[in-house]
Amino acid sequence: MGEFDRAAHQELRTARLSLRRPTFADIDAIYRIHTDPRACAHNPGDMLADRAEAEQRFGRWTGHWDQHGFGYWTVHGRAELPTDHPLGFCGIKLMRLHGRIVHNLFYRLDPLIWGNGVATEAAGAVVRWATTHPPSRTVVARIRPANAASLKVVTRIGLRRARQLDTVGYDGPELIYTSNGWTRARSRPGSPPVG
Repeated sequence: MGEFDRAAHQELRTARLSLRRPTFADIDAIYRIHTDPRACAHNPGDMLADRAEAEQRFGRWTGHWDQHGFGYWTVHGRAELPTDHPLGFCGIKLMRLHGRIVHNLFYRLDPLIWGNGVATEAAGAVVRWATTHPPSRTVVARIRPANAASLKVVTRIGLRRARQLDTVGYDGPELIYTSNGWTRARSRPGSPPVG
């Protein structure tokens, strides 16, 4: 990983939002949002059964932060969106897609604030951060075909459809959008696929 000031990246700010590295106090919000069937409708595999699972998820998130210096941020409202509790979560984690390490974009917000542009604002801030700070990697959004709201978000923040990268994930088919023109390389006869 490239060298950068890890502490300086633990908070991102936009006009209406503050995205901060999750803390132990965010476990209640992780549990609340990930037990709401509306929030996990397109990714039911992300539903949590109990608070212990929320604690485990927080542990994985903070472990990614500790190892890589970035991860998922907790989304808080500022300006006209002040609230007493987090609005949700948005960020990136490292994952392998078709043999390459990419930044996987994630956002999951409290359904009570849907329709206010929060997902677009938070995801846009994360993609801008990810494309201007090391380590430089392609940002990928994996969207379920029926998730019309997420399809709008990723196109609004400038990600482009990469049909050749579509895959099947834990919860079913995934449409792939990327931050650049990354395409799968063609394999030469007799060589393993490159992707």
